[in-house]
Amino acid sequence: MQPPTGPAAAERPPTGAAAAERPPTGPPAAQRPIPEQSSAGRPPRAPQGTARSGEAVRFVALGDSLTEGLGDPLPGGGWRGWAVLLAAALGERPEGVQLVNLAVSGALAADVAERQLPVARALRPRFASLVVGANDTLRAAFAIERVAAALDRAYGALSGDGTVVLTACLPDPGRMLGLPAPLARPLGRRMRAVNTVVHALAARHGGVHLHLAEYPWVTERACWSVDRLHPSERGHRLLARGFHAQLAAAGLPVGPAPALTLDGRPPTRTGSALWMATKGTRWVVDRCTDLLPGLLALAAREYRHSLAGTGHLLDAAADRTTRAALAALPGPKAAASLPGPKAAACAPGAATMTG
Repeated sequence: MQPPTGPAAAERPPTGAAAAERPPTGPPAAQRPIPEQSSAGRPPRAPQGTARSGEAVRFVALGDSLTEGLGDPLPGGGWRGWAVLLAAALGERPEGVQLVNLAVSGALAADVAERQLPVARALRPRFASLVVGANDTLRAAFAIERVAAALDRAYGALSGDGTVVLTACLPDPGRMLGLPAPLARPLGRRMRAVNTVVHALAARHGGVHLHLAEYPWVTERACWSVDRLHPSERGHRLLARGFHAQLAAAGLPVGPAPALTLDGRPPTRTGSALWMATKGTRWVVDRCTDLLPGLLALAAREYRHSLAGTGHLLDAAADRTTRAALAALPGPKAAASLPGPKAAACAPGAATMTG
């Protein structure tokens, strides 16, 4: 999700057992050799998850500000986030995994497919995370067809390269912001559509899929930063632990789970109020220039349907559009893995590991 302000990702220093790097401008530099992993405990589809001889084991993170680490500040400036915490717990020995974080605040699904994906593939990672889509739901021109096409392109390319791809369903932004129901429901419907697409593509392409949207901790205020859109340090740690647990369940090599002990202070009500009074208002105004006019129209339609008791028709129409978007993707029909209109209501604690 796009932050109101924040230090540039390039300022982020190496943290923990894995160094977070910015993408190189040319071919990746030679890295210290990492021994090949044994075949035991790998996902079923070879060569998925295998290391290339003479290269470091790489974890490349693609996405937006959630993966950039907003909400988990470092003492010297910059952000850490769940990807750094998870990278430090991957592999079979300390210092054995190199993180390259390509995530950029405000990125849309198309930005990831067009700009981040080519760099990620050139790095030939063993692991790659693909968590994006929330910003798309906050745009007036939201179209699930474009989101599905971009995600399918990125997911399919990475998976086809033999990379273990990590994805997640995301919480509803309207719910997180505490918006009134007529405003929150259209945003929630969009987020469910994105989650349905991600769920279907995980079943189609394989990888590790985290059903984050329904995890109990996502409703805990302490797990979110002052802007209520990005996880706090605790939220980032829980997200990293969720991926770690799914990777371990899939038989992939992991070390000890990321700790839950906090390095910084949890967010406070005073801090939240201060953020809204200083930076939050500007963020809302910036978003209003794009989102608010269309969202008000959606809210008016939502209100009319609510009075008439026909809100289910809006849900059904969104479901049909999502199914059509999946059916229009090239290759095997991803819609075949979509179990029904409620598929996007991801069950807590479930994992998808296919291949």
